[in-house]
Parts: sequence; structure tokens; C-alpha cells
Amino acid sequence: MSISPNTQAVLLLTAHFSKTRKETVKPLTPKEWGRFALWLKDKSLAPEQLMMGQPGELLNGWLDKTITLDRIEFLLDRGPALALATEKWLRAGLWMMTRSDQDYPLRLKKRMKTDSPALLFGCGNRALLNTGGLAVVGSRNAAEKDLEYSWDLGMLAAGDGYSIVSGGARGVDEAAMLGALEAEGTVIGVLADNLLRICSTAKYRKHLMANNLALISTFYPEAGFSAGNAMQRNKYIYVLSDAAMVVHSGEKGGTWNGALENVKKTWVPLWVKRTSD
Repeated sequence: MSISPNTQAVLLLTAHFSKTRKETVKPLTPKEWGRFALWLKDKSLAPEQLMMGQPGELLNGWLDKTITLDRIEFLLDRGPALALATEKWLRAGLWMMTRSDQDYPLRLKKRMKTDSPALLFGCGNRALLNTGGLAVVGSRNAAEKDLEYSWDLGMLAAGDGYSIVSGGARGVDEAAMLGALEAEGTVIGVLADNLLRICSTAKYRKHLMANNLALISTFYPEAGFSAGNAMQRNKYIYVLSDAAMVVHSGEKGGTWNGALENVKKTWVPLWVKRTSD
């Protein structure tokens, strides 16, 4: 498998290619990419054109305080790092999807517009990303009764033909996902870390091969856990779904903040499981 010139350009401009992240010049953030991509579209330019010749000539008239021409040229000059990283990822079965791909999730585009991620890394059945479904979220340290509830909820959703959308973290997320998969349902896992490693784990391998599972991330596929990344990815769980259930949450933290953001943005209807603790 190879990646298109357009995807290569988006990778160069928005992706990290190593764990260290000590780059003096940072890749474009989703908001920065949204601004830049909109300008390119207005000028009838495709990202891949920036890799041909001198990008400065094509970007005549582009003015932005943070996305300077020097920054763009530096990022586009990371070809060797791109080649090494993508060879490793493709060999491991990962794929990359950009906003210009026809199968990019419509819910992301419609609900987040220019804030939708420029790039998705993933493994498994990418067609599932447009199926919607029930988002199930909750604490990593939920009680056993909440884990059983999450598992049963996943099985029930699968039995009724709905996908489960969750974050893949231990606790509520994983229980709901595995419950649905056990019932031969379909699952979208939106990961905050370690996509490359998790795609090869035994608990998910057979479901990936059966096309019942898609695991995706907006982050570097080899990134370790980061609380900031976990908080940031929560929005995508809601946006990719049609409705959401919070099984267990404290009054602060990622689950709480993600639910509040969904309520504020009115992405999908939200239910909360009653609990005494």
C-alpha cells in the first residue's frame, strides 16, 4: 500500500514523526490547519502542490502570525522522516486518512467544520467511521457493577445493530467495546495513545480481521499516554456517534469535561447512568 501525494503533504504539515517531539518547529495544530486549508481551497490549491518547486511562489499573499512561510517550508522539508515513519506504519497495517478523502467521516466535517482533524491514523475497517452509533464513556476506575453495565450495554447495542463508539481506555470504554465485539457487533475505538501497539494486541486482532472494528487516533501512532491528549480526543467520540451514554464519572476530569463540551456544543443527545457514588 502507498499513500497519495496529497496525504504525504498533509502528513508533512501536521504530523509528528518521532516520540521526542523536541522539534524547534511544531507541526500545524488542527485549528492552524483549518485556517491554512481554507485559504488553499479559496486559491484552488491542493496541499500536494506545495511539494512541487518553491512553495513560496504558490503562497504569495498568505499572511499569518503563527503559520509563517519559513515554518511551512521547514515542515515540508521533512521528507526522509516521513518516508521512514510511513514505511513502518504501513508495514504494521495502519492507514492514514485526510479530510479530502471521500470516506472521511461526514459527522466530523459537518459538526466540527474547519476544526475537524486534518489527519486520522487508523487500523481496521475504515468504512465503520461513517456508521455512527452509541458513544459509551466513563471512568477508568469504575466499579465492577459499572463495568458489567458497560459490557451489557455494548452487547445490547450490537444486538440491535448499532455500533459502539468509545475511547479504548481500560474501564468503562474497554468493557463496552469488548461487550459489543463479543456479540459480533461493530466498534469504533478513538484512541489517545499507542495506536500502533494496540492494533496488534490479541484482544483486538481477530475483530480487526473480521472487519468489525476500527481503531483510530489523531495523534502520533507511537505516542505514549498523555492526559492532555486523552482530554482532547474525547470530543471525537461524541462527534462520531449519534447518541451518548455516560456510565460513570467524577465531577472533574476527562469524562466530565467531555460530557460538558458535548452539552455545550449540542453534538448528540446525552444520557447519564444513575449512580449512588
